Amino acid sequence: MPAQKLYDDLGRNLTFMTPPQRVVSLVPSDTYSVIALGCADRLVGRTTYCVSPEAAQVPTVGGTKDVDVDAVIALSPQLVIANQEENTRAVLEGLAAARIPVLVSLPRTVEQGVAHLARMARLLGLEKSAQAKDLVRRGYKLVQPKATTRTAFVPIWMDPLMTLNADTFGSDVLAQIGVANAFGDRLRLYPLAADLGKSSPQDAGERDVRYPRITLDEIAQRGADVIILPDEPHDFSAEDEAKIAAVLPHAPVVRVNGKDLFWYGAWTIDALDRLAAQLFA
Repeated sequence: MPAQKLYDDLGRNLTFMTPPQRVVSLVPSDTYSVIALGCADRLVGRTTYCVSPEAAQVPTVGGTKDVDVDAVIALSPQLVIANQEENTRAVLEGLAAARIPVLVSLPRTVEQGVAHLARMARLLGLEKSAQAKDLVRRGYKLVQPKATTRTAFVPIWMDPLMTLNADTFGSDVLAQIGVANAFGDRLRLYPLAADLGKSSPQDAGERDVRYPRITLDEIAQRGADVIILPDEPHDFSAEDEAKIAAVLPHAPVVRVNGKDLFWYGAWTIDALDRLAAQLFA
């Protein structure tokens, strides 16, 4: 088999002479995708948030933010799957220093998530796998954004109150089913006072501007047809829901599985229909 050469989402060129047989996944959605591709038996390490039943007996190496680099190294992986947003820079640099191949992703659209799934399938040597080919084919067939028929407000944290803009995977998931993001054009401003409209913004430099901190007044001003409350990364309480609903009294509140919004790759393939059924019931 010829060597596999590919680029990850950091633009790094990775070369594998043979398909990796020992894989550590530091991303729950990628763990799910590896299993969906038929490679559960190659997983030798996972995070505590990788909760797929098929991975229950696989050793854990910490959470997504506090990965034990030494524990990963001790597993002698031939591939570590990571995410630029989920995992910390220190972890990625520690693994790179140990000369462990690390595939880093950062999908911001459903199409990019499916492309990452296809990239993993190639890397794992699954070009002839009917299961993998069918999964990827189904994924690409889904990439057809629907005409917008309603607008949603999607908080992702309560204290401080935060949302996401259009340059995020979750926002594109909604676009695929015809739901616009009420804060799609809103950038996070720096410093915090600027984000809350209390001072002039400063140059954000290379910092992430996709997750603005907002106020209840700003939500009211923008408006929305529906309020979507995912159960992760923050599990909104009844009190949280009441505070948000009070500023958009005519918008119904729909609680959704956060994985359906934020888990890219194989999970998305079935998630879109579930979300559409909830939001257009």
